[in-house]
Amino acid sequence: MADNQTQMFPQPGVKAPFGPAVAQIKSLDSNSTLREAAGAFHDYMRRQGFSEHTVKAFAGDLRLLVKYFGPSRVISKLGTKDLNDFLTWLLHYRGVPCSPKSYARRVTTLKSFFGWLASTKVIPYDPSAAVIHQRVKTPLPDYLRDEEVEALLNAAEEKLNGSRPDPRPYLLAHLLLQTGIKKSECVGIALQDIDSTGDDPTVMIRYTNPRMQHKERRLTFSKELLPVLDQYLQKYKPQENLFECTPRNLEYVLTDISEMGGLSRQASFEMLRWTSALRDFRDGMDPERLRQKMGLSKITWRETSEKLAKLLEKESA
Repeated sequence: MADNQTQMFPQPGVKAPFGPAVAQIKSLDSNSTLREAAGAFHDYMRRQGFSEHTVKAFAGDLRLLVKYFGPSRVISKLGTKDLNDFLTWLLHYRGVPCSPKSYARRVTTLKSFFGWLASTKVIPYDPSAAVIHQRVKTPLPDYLRDEEVEALLNAAEEKLNGSRPDPRPYLLAHLLLQTGIKKSECVGIALQDIDSTGDDPTVMIRYTNPRMQHKERRLTFSKELLPVLDQYLQKYKPQENLFECTPRNLEYVLTDISEMGGLSRQASFEMLRWTSALRDFRDGMDPERLRQKMGLSKITWRETSEKLAKLLEKESA
């Protein structure tokens, strides 16, 4: 998440222990080109063990920077006005929508990249320190109203009890609404992480990346779901993971029951995650417990809780 990404990089004026990256930094100086500096920063991220998602996202942002200024632009010739012009181009003139989330990440990329160059004395000062971070209004997340949830679950139950019974839609929809997990977390559920022996069945959400282990948590789900789980296991016979199919296939499952239920829009993983969170929030779940259930940092939770409050106010209006 954005708050974690920001913490991965040295802040302006703070020199971090770069370790093996020092050799690469020595090959750069104030006359190095933007392409050379971007390549060195990419290598630095790899050596420091940043997640694949972060490396890919930041590298993509820097490719846009190189495209805008040209690969041979000297890094020390870039000032704050240049960077603000680049951000204005992204927002208004590139011809491709720039979401608030993407814009915020791209500002972070600039501050991380130029902050790294300045803190290692490759350039004399950090031109991104005074970059104007325009606040792009973030739309409220989409969620399902109670009647839409009922229609979706009725469609899933129809699939379960049809002439050719399919327990997967029912299991998937109920699991997402009860746990509020993300798509990647759902796809990553291992069979061994499901515990159905106690009064409250649980599923353990795990992360293979050590940097993400703080998001690991054990979530409960309804005991009434166990017979459907058994039916699903007998039909699909997964060997390691609960859902041994592509994420796209699971999206098709949600699309199918959305259409069957007569929903005006297709339910998505993100939509069901927000629906689950809003229902818990509306029911008065302790904020700290809900934060942990969603696997959010305290910083990210501030924004999320504000959105939930606005959604509840909108729903009550």
